[in-house]
Amino acid sequence: MKGYKSGRAVESWIRCVALSAMALMACRQAHAQDRVATFYAGRTISILIAYPPGGSYDIYARLVASNMGKYIPGHPTFIVQNKPGGIGVLRSFYETAPKDGATTGIFPETIAIVQLTQPEMGKWKVQELNYIGSLANVNAIFLVRNGAPATTIDELKTKSINVGCNAPLGVSYINPAIMNKFGHLQFKIICGYPGTASLPVALERGEIDMVTGAWTAWKSRPEVVSGAVKPIIQSGLARHKDLPDVPLMQEVISDPKGKKVAEFMSAGSAIGRALIAPGGVPVDRIAALRSAFDQLVKDDEFLRQAAASGTEIDPKTGAETQAISDAILATPADVIAAAVEVSK
Repeated sequence: MKGYKSGRAVESWIRCVALSAMALMACRQAHAQDRVATFYAGRTISILIAYPPGGSYDIYARLVASNMGKYIPGHPTFIVQNKPGGIGVLRSFYETAPKDGATTGIFPETIAIVQLTQPEMGKWKVQELNYIGSLANVNAIFLVRNGAPATTIDELKTKSINVGCNAPLGVSYINPAIMNKFGHLQFKIICGYPGTASLPVALERGEIDMVTGAWTAWKSRPEVVSGAVKPIIQSGLARHKDLPDVPLMQEVISDPKGKKVAEFMSAGSAIGRALIAPGGVPVDRIAALRSAFDQLVKDDEFLRQAAASGTEIDPKTGAETQAISDAILATPADVIAAAVEVSK
């Protein structure tokens, strides 16, 4: 009987300790939330993008700015800052942005890849930044026009077609170059078109036969909807939900090294349009921003606004996005070297 009573006493003591620990944890969480609320109350969070108004970066940033503040303790307002300047804007963000949680940005999905393949340009350390969450992936699509000399993967192995390109740094050049070298397709890449708006015109005129670009930007265009152009290959780590029958670049390539290069150069698509904060921001504020983002992407009004503008929402959490970025940075040196060679 004494042993029984002693056992009951121990159980009671364990329950008291557990309840005390839970109470202490809840107290700490409440205190952290109070600190976050005190900081953000009456404050404005900026979302910096390196492009002018009107593009996908701007559209996603304004959707976040209109809806996310209500989920952050203290309910700050948001402002979108358009600072066209490309890579230099990210450098400034990395080097000089305040590390207090009131400055965020949406930058190209390739910043980790540029850090590895073009270190003279990518003078930042993505691993020191904090991903808050990704709004959607940006799988790039190879779109070929009807009437082109070759319109299937098999035909492209023996017949050459013209591929439009803006500049030799983006997917409009790099993806066709990868497929030329490792997929043995016959692409003649023509660079120099002034911006993405010029490519549909060139397609319609027959100057070029193919373009590569983000599916989210092309999917609603009339030439795609009508079938005047069709997707035949996509880049990314997984097939886009809209395109389950369109193969990935690495699925078309048989060479093992080529597959790894294609996966590496496509990995940024899984990061997509992602909100990011500088390094050094207090941990409790990053946690609050990530929690707010996770609630945002389930918000009915946010989703209604996205649908009304034809904007795709296919979210990932901050931790998931950070893990993808970390995996890119862990790419073996021989794969990076092969990718650099293709990019030249």
